[in-house]
Amino acid sequence: MGWIKKIKESRVWKSYFREEYDDTSRGRTRRILSNVWFHIHPAKISKKAINPSYTLCLGGISFLLFIILTVSGILLMFYYVPDVNRAYDDMLDLETVVPFGIPLRNIHRWAAHGMIIAVVGHMCRVFFTGAYKPPREFNWVVGVSLLLLTLLLSFTGYLLPWDQLAYWAITVGTNIASYAPVVGPKIRFLLLGGNTVGQNALIRFYVLHVILLPTLMMLLMILHFWRVRKDGFSRGL
Repeated sequence: MGWIKKIKESRVWKSYFREEYDDTSRGRTRRILSNVWFHIHPAKISKKAINPSYTLCLGGISFLLFIILTVSGILLMFYYVPDVNRAYDDMLDLETVVPFGIPLRNIHRWAAHGMIIAVVGHMCRVFFTGAYKPPREFNWVVGVSLLLLTLLLSFTGYLLPWDQLAYWAITVGTNIASYAPVVGPKIRFLLLGGNTVGQNALIRFYVLHVILLPTLMMLLMILHFWRVRKDGFSRGL
């Protein structure tokens, strides 16, 4: 059919399905070599692409920091209740009662700052080396989405300590979001669960921070790594 042919000739289709494998020994071998589960790294890469001075290992550092954030975040969940009457006291308990509570919280905090720096640096490296160009343009979009999710994770985690700094930061942030055309006030109401920063806002930010956003980020990371596997490492400009 004509529309099927147009889809197969589109840039999106050709980006994901580079060629059709025939049922031959050579075709089956190529299919195995391109399978991300069998071969994490591309079968062939350029010497320049594995030079640390070229990649700066920023992608790997970002992933490592995400793992650290996930582990430390799970440990912090054992000592935190998203309730306006307990959240701030739980943060104080981490500093005064829980063994190694201060290092645990600081690891989570500094890893979050470091991940933002690493992801931004990774995006800049990809841009200035031209690694976003075809056939990697769709993976660039995935990378931008991961950057936005990283910023959202940082924003949603800001409210959880439930102190004055967190309260007013989220108040200012959601007020800025409300200025978006047409949907701005609805976005603010959806985030806060009302018109003020209260219990509804805290539980929503908590769910976003520990469940929804990390899940989306892990799914996009899998897609991102798969695209790197399919596209191979860039050779630079």
